[in-house]
Amino acid sequence: MYIRKILVVIALLGVIIGGVIVYKIYSAIFSPNTQFTNDVAYVYIQSDFRFKDVKEQLTPLLKNVNSFEDVADRKGYVNNIRAGKYGIKKGMSNNDIINTLRSNNLPVNVTFNNQESVEKLAGRIAMQIEADSISLVQALNDDEFLSSNNLSDDTALTPYIPNSYEFFWNTSAENFRDRMLKEYNRFWNEERIAKAEKLNLSREEVISLAAVVQKETAKVDERPRVAGVYLNRLKKNMLLQADPTVIFAIKKHRNDFDTVIKRVLYKDLELDSPYNTYKYAGIPPGPITMPDISSIDAVLNAEKHEYLYFVADTHNFGYHKFAKTLSQHNVNKQQYVRWLNKQKINR
Repeated sequence: MYIRKILVVIALLGVIIGGVIVYKIYSAIFSPNTQFTNDVAYVYIQSDFRFKDVKEQLTPLLKNVNSFEDVADRKGYVNNIRAGKYGIKKGMSNNDIINTLRSNNLPVNVTFNNQESVEKLAGRIAMQIEADSISLVQALNDDEFLSSNNLSDDTALTPYIPNSYEFFWNTSAENFRDRMLKEYNRFWNEERIAKAEKLNLSREEVISLAAVVQKETAKVDERPRVAGVYLNRLKKNMLLQADPTVIFAIKKHRNDFDTVIKRVLYKDLELDSPYNTYKYAGIPPGPITMPDISSIDAVLNAEKHEYLYFVADTHNFGYHKFAKTLSQHNVNKQQYVRWLNKQKINR
């Protein structure tokens, strides 16, 4: 009888101990294990991360790091790290966190505007995805990529149309480049291609001319009229004589795209560069910036008129005065020059 009581007690103790162990295991797996106040915290897992790096990222967010490590080991996550951006929600358990890190890589919106060089674009993109600026510059300038897509050093910026695009944060430089080329080819639908052909311009020439339009006016509603001026000049075999191309030529010559130049001087017009449209006829060999879609479509849908000249309108800032004759243009130009001198804008 005594032995039976002992066995019952031992059995009860076993059940209790087992229950405690099961409870601890259950708690470690399924109980909330976060300690931040926001609804969600984001972690960025790099492609070369090992588990210790992941744990370091998560440590400030967890109540109990050891329990997380135990569950991660049990679920096989320790040796199966996946790069990306992940959202850890307030109140998540270790099980929820690990499942999220395994399968819920969140996309990011990658946005870029009118960059003037591959290096500038790379720097902008590197702020938004894992790839660094060096790897991006190398990918965007890759000779094999350029030649296989009928691009060159001058037209390397052509496929990148400013907009907002959805990427995974851990996108590589090469995958970013290849995806943007697909977006560029998708942009050139049958309608746009037909309009370019009607203008007797290639896609690359449209982009390069649109870049000039982009730099000439920030007013979207004026861009078709400005584009019309340049198309009229091309038809008459006139020089484009676009000041923004001279400014770009100066920057490219100096390899300094951070310089701000507000006024083109007569001496600047002598710079020997294929981008200097005061010296060289036709469209520049490549884009002087990355034009917006509005500028590209402004070229493809240019306003039909007889204007051949334009200059900034000092009475309606942001817009321009247009002229059909050189004599009228010179009158408008003198007004603008007087305004520049009055504002003491010398460069």
